[in-house]
Amino acid sequence: MQISLKKALQQIKYFQGDYRKCDSPKRMIDHMYKHIAETHSDIDYILWTGDLPPHDIWNQTKEENLKVLKETVKQMAEVFPGIPIFPALGNHESAPVNSFPPPYVQQVDSSIAWLYDALAEEWQKWLPPSVSYTIKRGAFYSVLVRPGFRIISINMNYCNNKNWWLLLNSTDPATQLQWIIYELQSAEFSNEKVHIIGHIPPGHADCLKIWSRNYYKIVQRYESTITAQFFGHTHFDEFEVFYDSNDVSRPTNIAYIGPSVTPYYDLNPGYRIYYIDGDHDATTRLVIDHETWIMNLKEANLYDFPIYYKLYSTRAAYNLKALRPSDWDELINSMTDDQDKFDLYYKHYWKASPVRPACDADCRKRILCDAKSGRSHDRKYFCAEVESKLDSSNGSWRSWIYRGISFSLSIIN
Repeated sequence: MQISLKKALQQIKYFQGDYRKCDSPKRMIDHMYKHIAETHSDIDYILWTGDLPPHDIWNQTKEENLKVLKETVKQMAEVFPGIPIFPALGNHESAPVNSFPPPYVQQVDSSIAWLYDALAEEWQKWLPPSVSYTIKRGAFYSVLVRPGFRIISINMNYCNNKNWWLLLNSTDPATQLQWIIYELQSAEFSNEKVHIIGHIPPGHADCLKIWSRNYYKIVQRYESTITAQFFGHTHFDEFEVFYDSNDVSRPTNIAYIGPSVTPYYDLNPGYRIYYIDGDHDATTRLVIDHETWIMNLKEANLYDFPIYYKLYSTRAAYNLKALRPSDWDELINSMTDDQDKFDLYYKHYWKASPVRPACDADCRKRILCDAKSGRSHDRKYFCAEVESKLDSSNGSWRSWIYRGISFSLSIIN
C-alpha cells in the first residue's frame, strides 16, 4: 500500500497533462506562460479568445467560474506586465455552460449580469473605461489600439446553438450585429483597419445559421476594413476562408482559428505567434506570417521536462507567397490535389499529436470543406468543387454518376 501510494505521488509530481479527456493542470499552464514570456519578449499584445473553466461542466458553479476568471486574469497580468491583452468571452465561462441570456432578461435568478459585471471589472486592467457599458450589456467591445488600427471583440455566444436562450431571439439577441455595423462603418469613415476576435468561429456548426449568414454579409460589406479575424473553440489548428456570396471563386477574408492550450483531447498543448504588418504609412494590418508552438505531452510526462518548440511557420511550411485570403484559397486547392501537402496540414491541425487518428477520404473532405466554409451550415454552396475533385480522385460512386451524367449531356448537346 505504501509503495503504491509512493508511485501515485510520483506520477502526480511528473504530470503535465494527458491526451485523454483531461484539461490542463496548473503546472503545465505555469510552464507555458513562463516559456512564452522568456521566448517572445518582444510581444506587442496578446489575443485571448476565451474558455477558462475546464470541461467538468456539471460540477461547476457561478462562484467557481468567477474564481477561475479572477485567478487567470491575475496570473496573466503578473506574467505579462505592461503588455496589452485583448480578451474575448468563451462558451464555458457561464454556469451552466452555454447559458448566456440576452440583455433584456433581467430577473435576478436568470440574468447574466453576475458574469458580465465581473468581466468589465477584470478586463479593465487592459481596456479603457469607455468600453465598460458594452461589456456589461453584452460582453463585446471595440478598442482603438493605435491610430488607424482597431480591435473589435465579439461575443459569439449569441450565435451559439447550444445557448437555449436564443430561442427567444436567434437573429440578433443583443443587437450585437447592429453594433458591429456601426463600429465598422465608423472605422471605414476614419480609414481604420480592424481585427475581429471572438470564440466560436462563424463557420462552425455550433454557430446558428441565421446569425452566421448575417455576420457573413457584414464581413463581405467591410472586406476592405476587416483585415483579419481570430477565433478559438475547436482546439485545432485551422482556418476559415470567406468568399464573395455572389462569386464563390473570389476570396474576401480570412478567419484564423488558433490551437488550444488544453490537450483536451488527444492533442498537444499549443499557442500561436502572429506577425502583423506594423506601423507605417501604407500598412495593411494583414497577418504577414504566423507560427504554431507546441509542447510534446508524451515526452514532457516521460522526462518531467516540458519543452516547447516551433512546430511550423506557415509560409515556409506551405510555400505561400503571403497570407492574403487568395493565398489561403490557393492552399485549399493545393491540398485538394496534393495528398502530401494535406497530410502535412493534418499533422499541424492535430498539433503533431502522436495519438491523432488516421484521416480517410471523408475526413479529408470534411477538413477541407471546413476551411472553405466561413458561413455555417452551408457547405454545399461553398464546397461543391472540392467535393467533386476529391470524389473524382477517389473513384467514388458519386463521381461515376457525375461523369456518366456529364457524358450523356455532352452526347445530347
